[in-house]
Order: sequence, then structure tokens, then C-alpha cells
Amino acid sequence: MAKDSAVELEVGHRTVRISNPDRVYFPARGETKLDLAQYYLSVGDGIVRALAERPCMLHRFPSGVAGEKVHQKRVPNGAPPWLETVRVDFPRYKRHAYELCVTELASVIWAVQMSTVEFHPWNSRRADTERPDEWRIDLDPMPDCDFAAVRRVAHVAHEILDELGAVGWPKTSGGSGLHIYVRIEPRWGFSDVRRAALAFAKEVELRAPGDVTTAWWRKDRDPSKVFVDYNQNARDHTIASAYSVRGVPEALVSTPIAWDEVDDVEPGDCTIATVPARFAKLGDLHAGIDEAVFSLDTLLEWADRDGLEAEED
Repeated sequence: MAKDSAVELEVGHRTVRISNPDRVYFPARGETKLDLAQYYLSVGDGIVRALAERPCMLHRFPSGVAGEKVHQKRVPNGAPPWLETVRVDFPRYKRHAYELCVTELASVIWAVQMSTVEFHPWNSRRADTERPDEWRIDLDPMPDCDFAAVRRVAHVAHEILDELGAVGWPKTSGGSGLHIYVRIEPRWGFSDVRRAALAFAKEVELRAPGDVTTAWWRKDRDPSKVFVDYNQNARDHTIASAYSVRGVPEALVSTPIAWDEVDDVEPGDCTIATVPARFAKLGDLHAGIDEAVFSLDTLLEWADRDGLEAEED
């Protein structure tokens, strides 16, 4: 292949052109834009399931992850006519945007052509963008907190989810933490989902006070603890999806794991160089998430009982 000559990828019944395929995006091992596209092709079922029908913000790196990052909500003019979008409104700013709405793998690869590395979907779908169907538990270690504490907190969270009758679907964050997703009935608005998430976080803190903080202000958090970040369930807050690559030199991947892997997984081992073989062997470990739907009623009862109100940004 001539240096930076465009290539065409067959993606389902679409053809997607990748320009500058040899541009190095990830300097740690030298993976290129084409390597990134081929990674997303290799986990196609998983990334589409993670993004399907959700408004999606794109984190773009036009010159690779060592360069400028662009947070893009709006699909630009000139997108192919088959690309699907969903309108989301931002009443505070009296604006709206038509965001990418993934319905097929070709739209993911188109986004890569547009220099997207990270995919950050909403926790609601376009059928009703104001009613989330995904509750997100973000275990975010503070600066002096080691990953062993994250593992311990994940087990506490798993224990409580089991008691509630909820199925949690863990994944690495692609950074230093872990995420757990729970599919929920799309009956509640963002405020109630966040209140339920706060009630859950408080219960985790109650059971693991030495490892957990729920303090809202960063200055009030113990730097040696794990912050259970309930605010990731607020409207228009997004985190990297399952199978999303992260914009770091090592090309880390937010990778679904099984519960029995929590004590062994090393997040730094999950990269675009290793996850394709894992996916080929194990398939999508989040494949059953849409069949395991949970009601937030009990958590909202906890929130009412304890007088919890999740603070606004």
C-alpha cells in the first residue's frame, strides 16, 4: 500500500472509504487509523450492541491521540445519506443537535474515517431519549487509590445487585476503573435514575466505608478511595461504551469482562492488539444485557427513605 493511500472497506452491504490509513494514531505500539478501523470490524457485534439506537457523542483525534481532541455532538454536513441520526435537545442552552445513531457497523467505521477513536453513547435510546434504559455504575478510583480497592468495591456492588435481583454487566473503563451496566425499564427520567444510582452508591459506601466515597465535591473526597460516580446517569453525561477504544497512546479498550475475572483482569492488558482475539474466543460478554431488565422501584424507595437528592452539576 502506498503511504497514506485511501482504502475501501466492505462493511456489510456498505463500502466505507478510509483516508490516511497509515497515519499513526497510537504511538505506544504504532497502530494506525486502519488498525483502528480493523479493530472495530473485529468486535462488530459488540460495538453495535453497545451503541445501538443511542445518541452518541464522538471523541475525535484528527492527527492521532497525541494531538488535539475534538468532542463532537453533531453529525457534520456531508455525511452519507444512509447514516442515521437522532435529535437531542439542550434546553438550558436553547440548542439541539443531531447526533450519530448507530444502527449498523458501517456507521461505526464511518465515524473512524472521521477520526473518531472513542464512542460515548447516552444511556437512553432514540425511541425516548428522556427515559434511560441503562443504569451505569462508575467505579472511579481517586489519585492515591490502587486497583485492588476497585476490585473490592466491584465485589460489594455485585453482592448488592444480586440481593436486588439485578444483573450487572462489568467492563474495564479503559482507564483505571471499572464500570458496571444494568439494563433498566425505560420508565423514569434522568433525575430519578440518578437518585436511584445515588441510593445504590450510598449502600456500597455503607458496606465498604474504608474503600468508598460518594462525596460530591472532589475536594471532599478521600484520595485513597473509590468514588462511586452516580452522576454518570445525569442527562447528557456519557462514558465510553463497551468496546470503545480510549484516546491514549496504548490504545486501551473498555472491555466487557465476566464477574470471575474481576480479581485477575489487568486493564492495561486490554488493547486493540489483544481484544480481537479475546472477542473471537469469548464473543460479546454483554450479549444478554437486553434480556436482563431491572426495575428501579426498590432503589427509589431507598432514596425516598433516606431523603436523597442527587445534586445538580
